[in-house]
Amino acid sequence: MNRNQQLHDLLTNSNKILVAPGAANALTAHLVEEAGFPAVYVTGAGLSNNVLGVADVGLISFKEVLDQVKYICDAVEIPVIADGDTGFGNAINLVRTVREFEKAGVSAIQLEDQITPKKCGHFTGKQIVSTEEMVNKIKAAVDTRVDNNFKIIARTDARAIDGIDAAIERAQQYIEAGADITFVEAPQTEEEMEKITKSLSNTPQIANMVEHGMTPLKTNDELENLGYRVVLYANFLQRRAVKAMQEALVSLKEHNTTQHMLDDIITMKERNRLTHLEKIKEMEEKYLKLNQ
Repeated sequence: MNRNQQLHDLLTNSNKILVAPGAANALTAHLVEEAGFPAVYVTGAGLSNNVLGVADVGLISFKEVLDQVKYICDAVEIPVIADGDTGFGNAINLVRTVREFEKAGVSAIQLEDQITPKKCGHFTGKQIVSTEEMVNKIKAAVDTRVDNNFKIIARTDARAIDGIDAAIERAQQYIEAGADITFVEAPQTEEEMEKITKSLSNTPQIANMVEHGMTPLKTNDELENLGYRVVLYANFLQRRAVKAMQEALVSLKEHNTTQHMLDDIITMKERNRLTHLEKIKEMEEKYLKLNQ
């Protein structure tokens, strides 16, 4: 079964919410897969933070994102859900984005209705395009995809600008345009979250759990009971890793050695296992004849 079919089945044949932790590089994606999660989310904010060291305000380019998407798709066998931002431009730019993401191995692309350049969904100062423009972009995405199981996720950021009712109305129009999944970003109360899922109950809905963000943090079970089908933990792993690195650097500076931190890092053996050193050695023996 290919990954697109896997994702389709997870969304249609299971009553359990689909949990997709975020990854900003191939190694993190591999860890998500090894931990047993059914899908991984390529986080646009995480890529901007990780690749450029800057906030998610639309500075990262299409090519920079596509390169990381390709690396992540090559690193795992589980479905990859990828943040395609606004499609990196108008509907014509979006056509190329959808085509290249699908060729890279992505199983679902998330497209949003902010202007280009965009901002993180939990930042202030966002601006959105007209409903008509976004409807046409979704139609372009649907027309471009090759595999019907390649999912089009339509995200709206209208809640922060026009309120929850307007955001839900936009999501409904995006569904009518052909979106397979909708994502009403940054609801601010549990009541708003429940209103989203009840109003759009015929289409899978995404919840985005952003620690210290605008949306109340809920457990996966609570989100499932609210009617959500997918939950993203887009930047949790990167933020946790950054905190660990900050603590380690403080400790290194204080003690002038890493000897006291050996129990806090993975072993060389574990690092080599995660990065497939033995498989590489096998290829060296087979094709380079190094040990013959």
